[in-house]
Amino acid sequence: MDSPPDAELVRRFVGGDRDAFAMLVQRHERRVYNVAYRMLGRREDAVDAVQDVFLSCLRKLHAFRGDAAFTTWLYRVTMNVCYDLLRKRTRDEPAGEELPETPVPDRTDASAAAIDVHRALARIPEEFRAVVILHDLQGQPYEDVAEALGAPLGTVKSRLHRGRVMLARALREPSDRVPPSYSEEP
Repeated sequence: MDSPPDAELVRRFVGGDRDAFAMLVQRHERRVYNVAYRMLGRREDAVDAVQDVFLSCLRKLHAFRGDAAFTTWLYRVTMNVCYDLLRKRTRDEPAGEELPETPVPDRTDASAAAIDVHRALARIPEEFRAVVILHDLQGQPYEDVAEALGAPLGTVKSRLHRGRVMLARALREPSDRVPPSYSEEP
């Protein structure tokens, strides 16, 4: 038996079917975890983020209008939770130190399984990291990334290009050195 599409599950949940929400969580928790892990760089933070994301969804799903795909809305909630957690981190707390563990397997692992990529992602600014993760690692189209981040399409394309450049530089730099900013000459 085919499982119902997200839009149907949302409609059923809003109508009072609690099992529909459980199906949405089961369907998307791995994807949410992987985005959160790549944004935050630490397993414990990603686990906390997943809980916060689905708690927020539980509270706000009745307001979901369906103007965009559910996954786009879910990515926006995920990114907002990640940004909140990043803001709460103290400045002297080392980011991304606990990276030997890889995310839960999903379709993005072929392109992002290497520990060096995870470390490099943690070293680029979050607004660029978010676009690289959503577009290049999660395979979301530009328009969905723009919707999820609340950014204009042109900004998303620009951030993706700059994020890729920063990621490439971060991959070339030793992990104990901060990569040069995008504006610096190589």
